[in-house]
Amino acid sequence: MYEKLVELNDFWAKEGASRQVLDQGSRYYGGVADAENGIAWPSHGGSPMVMALWVAALINKDSMLHHDEELASQLELGTQYMLRSQHADGTISPGWTNMHSPPDTAFVVVGLAQVYELLRAEQWEPLRKSTANILLFLEQTIPALLTGGCHTPNHRWVLTAALGYMYKLTGRADLKERAHAWLAEGLDCTEDGEWTERSNGIYNAVSDVMLFHAAELLDKPELLEPVRRNLKMMAYMVHPNGEVVTDYSGRQDFGLSYTMESYFLVSRLMAQRDYNPIFEAIAELAGQSLKHPGWLPNNAMLSYLLRPELREHTIHPAELPTIYRMVLNRNFPRKRFLSEMDAAGHGGKIYHSRLHPDFGAPVARERDGKTSLTVMAEASSMFALRHGDAKLLAVQIGTSFEPGFVKMNELEVLEKGYKLTAVESKGYYGPVAEENLPLSAGSAVSPWYLLPHHLRETTHLQCHHVEAELRKTEHGWQLQLRCPEPDSMMTQVVFVFGSEGSFSGEGLTPIEDAYFWKHGNVRYAAGEDWIEVDGGAHEHLVKTLRNTAIPAGCQSLVVNLMTPYNKTFDIKLSPPKADAETTNPQSLTDQEELMK
Repeated sequence: MYEKLVELNDFWAKEGASRQVLDQGSRYYGGVADAENGIAWPSHGGSPMVMALWVAALINKDSMLHHDEELASQLELGTQYMLRSQHADGTISPGWTNMHSPPDTAFVVVGLAQVYELLRAEQWEPLRKSTANILLFLEQTIPALLTGGCHTPNHRWVLTAALGYMYKLTGRADLKERAHAWLAEGLDCTEDGEWTERSNGIYNAVSDVMLFHAAELLDKPELLEPVRRNLKMMAYMVHPNGEVVTDYSGRQDFGLSYTMESYFLVSRLMAQRDYNPIFEAIAELAGQSLKHPGWLPNNAMLSYLLRPELREHTIHPAELPTIYRMVLNRNFPRKRFLSEMDAAGHGGKIYHSRLHPDFGAPVARERDGKTSLTVMAEASSMFALRHGDAKLLAVQIGTSFEPGFVKMNELEVLEKGYKLTAVESKGYYGPVAEENLPLSAGSAVSPWYLLPHHLRETTHLQCHHVEAELRKTEHGWQLQLRCPEPDSMMTQVVFVFGSEGSFSGEGLTPIEDAYFWKHGNVRYAAGEDWIEVDGGAHEHLVKTLRNTAIPAGCQSLVVNLMTPYNKTFDIKLSPPKADAETTNPQSLTDQEELMK
């Protein structure tokens, strides 16, 4: 793996050098222009990420760019750009997202602190000024780290790791105290390993690697416990083609394609620390898809240079599970936590972020060879199904009740399937009682936004009740949807398939990026694999209900229903090849033991 990292690092170091802005009249002089938008950014995925690649190449005797003086000069220009991009308060601003951002600054600190450690030990004259510039940049971030806040749950652990690195560098006790203040909030990981943001593609790995750094820097080995749990969970969050399950994410990786590559470094570090063959297997799988050493704070090449012991392969990887049935967060006391939300005092409001009330919602996972199923609560999709190259990416219910996609609140495990339930309530609100009216109510103008709406009495409360049962059959699955109330409400069931395959069958009418599925069978085929569905309907003419946009880059079948309904869809899968080995899922009890 080390040899692959060196080769990747050299490639991307050269590629980044070709994008450096060398026009002295440009405000971005010395920075590395983004390949997509042409702007040089001082953020952890921008110029400093490329600078880390340069340093890893310059100090590594196994690199083709070792002690390359031209590249050393480019690095010095890059460090000057970073100092010019740093605000007086010590922060940086990635202009595509956050201004004067302490957490984005912390991402950079975690990476550049490692870069500085390598440069300080190299003692090569052409790197002297760059070393001093990076140290100055790091020192100037301290006021922001000591006072700065966050937006999202994972930002806390990024700031904690950055504070830990600066504590190691300076010995200042106030940095350690600030890190402990963040840690005092408690760690947001369920017993089964799920982080708040439910982001298997991006932010799980961020929390994992940052807490690994924090555990070492602050001498707090207990911070590694949620990292272990999350890595064990991720062993069951991989599709047969190596993609990560993102069907229920609470962040921007929702429904997009990601591999395990962002887990490579932390799983390798944890495998070595714990001598754990499962973690080593995750690292091996992640390493197969690795196409870049990693963004700045998660750069594997830096760690391999700082920790030569990582090059040793003394752990034999286990076989990752490919036949299982398990339910994540099945015993998590989510209802109890949600019932305590009112007592928190925030009134359900949070600024520039989300409260993530879906945290800890149950998720069922099944794998049987090339077939991969995900069933989830508190997501805009009920379930997703992969069968070889054929991908049913989502099954969604949209209504005009809220309006929008229905999120299932409960997930119950059946002997051969799952039951999902959703209950939505919507009412009307009476006049504010006279004793609760503000003074503005008696003035010439009474603004709506000054009235105490939370004190209005609820009237005519209505409920929308949906049940879904997914049952395993001899040839695939059967989905039964029931909605007894309310009466005469427009509903759409949307089956979202991948763009790779094609449809065949009767009853399809094209509508922009989708099809009305009016009746009959439809087969979606990709490569040698197919998924066939039966049960189309067309009870109203609406193409898209409000707040239910059809996903771009996919192919969707739209079934129009009116409430009440009791609708069944049969889902058949192409049979295994004659020479393929047929398998059966392990029992749920056995799989829970494996999770431990």
